Amino acid sequence: MTTVQPFHTLTGIAAPLLRADIDTDAIAPSRFRPATLSKYGYEAALFAGLRFDEDGAPRPGFVLDQTPYRDAVILVTGPNFGCGSSRETAVWALRDFGIRAVIAPSFGSIFETNCLRNGLLPLSLPPAKHRQLVEAAFAPAASARLRIDLDTCRLTTATGPQPTFTTGFTIDERSRQQLLNGLDPIGETLLLRETITRFRTRDRRHRPWNYPAPSAPPAGGPVPS
Repeated sequence: MTTVQPFHTLTGIAAPLLRADIDTDAIAPSRFRPATLSKYGYEAALFAGLRFDEDGAPRPGFVLDQTPYRDAVILVTGPNFGCGSSRETAVWALRDFGIRAVIAPSFGSIFETNCLRNGLLPLSLPPAKHRQLVEAAFAPAASARLRIDLDTCRLTTATGPQPTFTTGFTIDERSRQQLLNGLDPIGETLLLRETITRFRTRDRRHRPWNYPAPSAPPAGGPVPS
């Protein structure tokens, strides 16, 4: 039944990319194509225009190529992150790099939906709380480590016994359950498998013309299993 990695708690390095209106083409440029037609293999596409020059050489100073942020599992960004096109490769690139959650004041709506379908948490904070988080997590002496608990909907800094920042957050219950249980829309539908089967059985009795018998295989052909 599980189709993506479930999300309960996440503790790790958060990387700051505090720009507004980062669109999906900046996250995963359309020119990038993986070696095979797959949902995986997009790590090199992530922020390729920001990370690499025209010859493919790394640009100095990009945040995700710096210590400790190259090990980030959380990305803290500016408002309207993931705006632009509906391309799902933007989420796949984040996932393949190792990002499990993005924290921003707001998101592009289709990008937000694509995150949920792929097991990434798009965590939206009010602007004032977002500023407080940035100040606490990325101050000169801070470790940039955060803890996200989706079971209790709490976000804290993860430095020492006492967090320097803590807040609750909201997420609609369907999305929360989708992430907790590792379900994409197909997985959600399969939760209703027994209900669907009962409906089909009942409907077949009332409308048999909608359920034609399978055609016979050609002579010498395979027998349907």
